[in-house]
Amino acid sequence: MTPALRIGATGFGLIAVCYGFARFAFGLFLPQIDGDLGLGPSLSGVISGGAFAGYCVAIVASAVLTERLGARAVAVGAALVAAAGMAGIAVAPSPLILAAAVVVAGSSTGLASPPMAAAVAGAVREGRQDLTNTVINAGTSAGVALSGPIALAIAGQWRLAFGAFAAMAVVLAIAAAVSLPAARGGEGAGGLPPISGPVLRLVAASFLMGAASTALWSFGGQLVSQQLGWGPTGTGILWTCIGAGGIAGAFAGTLVRRFDLDPVHWTFLGLMSAGILAVGSGLATPALALAGGALFGAAYVMLTGVYLIWGVRALPDRPATGLMIGFLTIAVGQTAGAPLFGMLLSGQGASTAVISFAIFALLAGIFRSGRAVAPSVAAGGCGNADQPAGT
Repeated sequence: MTPALRIGATGFGLIAVCYGFARFAFGLFLPQIDGDLGLGPSLSGVISGGAFAGYCVAIVASAVLTERLGARAVAVGAALVAAAGMAGIAVAPSPLILAAAVVVAGSSTGLASPPMAAAVAGAVREGRQDLTNTVINAGTSAGVALSGPIALAIAGQWRLAFGAFAAMAVVLAIAAAVSLPAARGGEGAGGLPPISGPVLRLVAASFLMGAASTALWSFGGQLVSQQLGWGPTGTGILWTCIGAGGIAGAFAGTLVRRFDLDPVHWTFLGLMSAGILAVGSGLATPALALAGGALFGAAYVMLTGVYLIWGVRALPDRPATGLMIGFLTIAVGQTAGAPLFGMLLSGQGASTAVISFAIFALLAGIFRSGRAVAPSVAAGGCGNADQPAGT
C-alpha cells in the first residue's frame, strides 16, 4: 500500500470520526438533547460555542506538539480524546456535565488536523499531496452523512449514538498508531509564524466563514424543527444531505489548481449563503431545505479545503502551522457565531438570525488570497480543512 493510500485512508476515517461525530453530530441530536435536558436556545449556543472554543485551544496545542512529538502520537491522542468526550456526552446527567463533554469531544478535531497535515507533507510525494489532503478532508462529510442514518436507525436515541461513536474513535486510535508516520511539522518548526498579508487576509476570511457556518452546524436541527415541524427523522435526512453534499469537497484541490483560490473561494461563499437561506428560511419547502443542506455541505467542505491550501501556501515550510491558522480562525468564528446565533434566534427570531449569518458568509469574500507562493509549492494538510475538518 502506498503512503498516499495508507495515510489517506487512515486520515479519512480519523476526520470522519472527529469532525463528523465528535464535533458536528451535537447539532444533529440537539433537539432530542434539548428535550431531555432542557437546554434552551441560548444555552445550546453557549455549549456549541464552548465546543468550538475547545477546538481553538486544541489546534494551537496540536500544531506545537506535532512539531515536537510527530504526527503519529498526536493523531492517536486526538482519537482517544474524541472517544472520551463522546462517552461523556453519552452518559451526561445534566447540562453542566454535557457542556464539559461537548468541549472535550470538540477539541479532538483541533488535535486531529495538524498531525495529518504533517503526515501528508512528510510521507507523500509533492504531486499527490493536494489530492491526499482533499480526500482526507472529505472525511468530515462522510462522518456527517453517516450520522444521519444512524440517527434514523436508532430513532433519536442520542446517548446510544454517542456511545457507538466513542467505540469507533477507539478503533481509529489503533489504526492511527499502526498506519501513520512519526513525521514532524517542518524544518522551520517552533515560534510564531510570520504575519504576512496573505496570512492576515486568511484570518479575516476564515473567521467570517466559520461564524456563518454555525447557523446550520449548531442550529440546523432546531431550524427545521421550528420552521418545518420536522422530528428526528427529518433532521437525520437533512444531516445525511449535508454530509453527502460535502463529498464534493474532495475536488477542492482540483478546482483550485484549475481556477485558482480566489474564484473558488467567492463561488462557494455564495453557495454557502444560499444554502443557509434555503434551510433556515421560513418560506422553505422540505425539498428546498434538503437541497440547501446538500449545497451547504458542499460549500463548507470546499471552503475548508480552500483555507487549507491558502494557509499551507502562505507557510510552505510549516504545513501543520499553516493549516492551524486557517482552521483556528474558522473555529474562533464558530466560537463567536454560535452564541450570537442562539441569542438572535431566541430574541429576534429565525428569519433575522438566518439572514444575518448568510450575509456573514458573503462578507468573507472581501478578502483575497493574493500570491503567498507559487501554487506548485502548496503542500499537505488535512483534516478540518483542505480541510482537516472543519472548523
